Amino acid sequence: MPSLYQLHAHDPVESPVLLLATESWTDAGLGAQAAIAQILGTVPTDVLASFDSDRLIDFRSRRPIVRISDGVVESLSWPEIQLRVGRDSAGRSLLVLVGPEPDMAWHAFVGAVVDLATQLEVRLVTGVGAYAAPVPHTRPVRLMAIATKAELAAQVGVVAGTAEMPAGIQTALQEGFAGVGIPAIGVWARVPHYLAATPYPAAAAALVEALATVTGLELDSGPLHAAAASISGQIDEIVANNEEYRLLVSRLEAAFDDELTPPSGLPSGDELAAELERFLRGEQDEH
Repeated sequence: MPSLYQLHAHDPVESPVLLLATESWTDAGLGAQAAIAQILGTVPTDVLASFDSDRLIDFRSRRPIVRISDGVVESLSWPEIQLRVGRDSAGRSLLVLVGPEPDMAWHAFVGAVVDLATQLEVRLVTGVGAYAAPVPHTRPVRLMAIATKAELAAQVGVVAGTAEMPAGIQTALQEGFAGVGIPAIGVWARVPHYLAATPYPAAAAALVEALATVTGLELDSGPLHAAAASISGQIDEIVANNEEYRLLVSRLEAAFDDELTPPSGLPSGDELAAELERFLRGEQDEH
């Protein structure tokens, strides 16, 4: 069977970090997407390898995008998975796996990515994600990690106990890297459940900073912090004008500060989430 990927000419890489930036099956507040966009926007990259989309992607669920101008088809843009290579501002090598999560052939895809990482002598694999949690927007973003080694996960922190849940391709890749002895870590941000459906750049900023700490790369989170400050002010304005919202946030703050299980009887946050979406779209009613 032909190879699942095609290598392209590239400059030498030295002990690179591999960032798994494939689209996640869950990304509350677009935390992971914004973190990856910030990194790719500040670290120039080139294609090192391209994967066989026909064997990995269901084009009926991820259709190509056609550009039509005055009735004439100008181009057809196909979804694809790439391994890109670049260097941070200090000259350290970075590989970034970008594109949609494969629809098919996960075992073959994991094997191909692990093979590439072994050839390129990857020293560390990282991934990012974000999930909705009962936490307030008025407190720092809390992170948790899953990793191939306990000491690696401890650099970020973990959620104690055992849980079972659906896994994404990044978790499958992490298992593949564990099999060949390449350390891998996934860092997840907790996003306030009432903000899960709106952009939450505070989570993205925390993820970028965590990646910089774990990998030793120089990564810029400044623009994300600026965006987070702006949105936080808008959220505070909405909360201040509604007693139920103030109660929701204050009780979440108390649980967060005490590191307790969130109290029962909290409002779901659905109405606040809907109002925030309207506000951030500029559709809030005039008062």
